[in-house]
Amino acid sequence: MSAVHVIGAGMTQFKPHPTVEVHELARQAAWAAIESSGVRPEDIELAYAGHAYQGQCFAQKVLLKIGMTGMPVVNCENACASGASAVWGVVNAIKAGQADIGIAIGAEKLASAKGGFTPLVADDLESSMGRVMPSVFSMMARKHMDRYGTTLDQLARIAVKNRRGGVRNPYSPWRDEITVEDVLAAPMIAEPLTRLSCCPVSDGAAAVILASDRVARRYTARPVEVRAAILASGIRNGAGMADDHSEMTIRAARRAYEVAGIGPEDVDLCELHDPFTIAELVHYEDLGFCAPGEGGRGVDEGWFDIGGRVAVSPSGGLLARGHPLGATGVAQIAEMFWQLRGEAGERQVPGARVGLAHTVGGGVTQIEAGATSVHILVG
Repeated sequence: MSAVHVIGAGMTQFKPHPTVEVHELARQAAWAAIESSGVRPEDIELAYAGHAYQGQCFAQKVLLKIGMTGMPVVNCENACASGASAVWGVVNAIKAGQADIGIAIGAEKLASAKGGFTPLVADDLESSMGRVMPSVFSMMARKHMDRYGTTLDQLARIAVKNRRGGVRNPYSPWRDEITVEDVLAAPMIAEPLTRLSCCPVSDGAAAVILASDRVARRYTARPVEVRAAILASGIRNGAGMADDHSEMTIRAARRAYEVAGIGPEDVDLCELHDPFTIAELVHYEDLGFCAPGEGGRGVDEGWFDIGGRVAVSPSGGLLARGHPLGATGVAQIAEMFWQLRGEAGERQVPGARVGLAHTVGGGVTQIEAGATSVHILVG
């Protein structure tokens, strides 16, 4: 099977875009990725697009705006892991020899004139009664705090770190840093998570161009190899996502390390699923960056800052960029691409050679009914 490389990436700014429709956001990201790669649109042989709420034939509508028609097109809905699943699909199609060049697109438009949160699923009784994501992650936080002694200050420091990255990221809307005191004093959303402990509602799009080993260096002397692309779904358990760990993340990460031939100690930077501060802390442990229960200590000692053991969410992550569901997983790969090529500007992780992208999508009581995607890239 062919090795697969990222050879181009594009992204819109993640923020509310009240006057721009979602297919136009996706077109902008896709065209930026095409231009950055040097690939001609007619040379792209297949497309996957991730979204959660954007309707039928989403990818076809986006590609039609560029004049790209006739190729195999797959639309992926996998909750928050939709975009990451699109990347996974293109990677595996190229590995299987079905194409030499493909595009993965992710986009979502969640903001509305009245604001609000991710739309509820009509047949999900528990979410309609209040078990929405802030409440799920508030239970995760309480469980981790009770079991390991994790503190509110430690959780708040994650928000401060990620906003620092967001301020340095032109794709994030924020330009002001925050303090621990700001986080703790913000309005309460779901105790103990305040508004600054939660990702904002955003719209946005991202795209990456992937190519086989056979053709990648025709377009760039610095391709970034996708060493592993793993997609897993959850198994039945007693807590769903409201636990102090994510079983499917642990399982997917172990497989990704095995396929890539590395361990967590080899990862230089990570863009992980951090829609809430507690999610980032729990995933430090799930991904093997520290032992269970040590996430809080790692925050205190700077293990996950730029210059620490592994730089986590140097882009600002979901906490600073927001989380337009279908766009997130592709945006993480784009950030890995720029970081591993030394093109990330003020947020650059010095000497970065190995990156990991991680996204979790969905979950209901008794079943982790969604997906975890883990991608390991090597520059």
